[in-house]
Amino acid sequence: MIAIREIIAVIMIVIGLLFLVISAVGMLRLPDFYSRLHASGNSETLGMMLTLLGFVIYEGANLISFKLIFIFMFVFIGNPIGTHILSKAAYKTGEPVWTNKNNEENKEGGSN
Repeated sequence: MIAIREIIAVIMIVIGLLFLVISAVGMLRLPDFYSRLHASGNSETLGMMLTLLGFVIYEGANLISFKLIFIFMFVFIGNPIGTHILSKAAYKTGEPVWTNKNNEENKEGGSN
């Protein structure tokens, strides 16, 4: 029975780490602030939650699991709120939004 619990925990941790890597790649590859914020906000939240849940399953029912669930709740509540506040502040300060039109102008300007 312990082996099954460990296998499930490892699968969840690996899937969580996969989402964290996808979030990091999105931060590097996406064109503007809002797209990067979207990638980091969604993928990072899901990755952290799956990883922490895998650790909780691995540890079993004890004080460490309670602390991990507490951290899980803070990430679940705090990360979306933080990304929303950052995007709202960027919009109010005039951070430009990437559009396909912007991409075409950059291509035309670079070829002259």
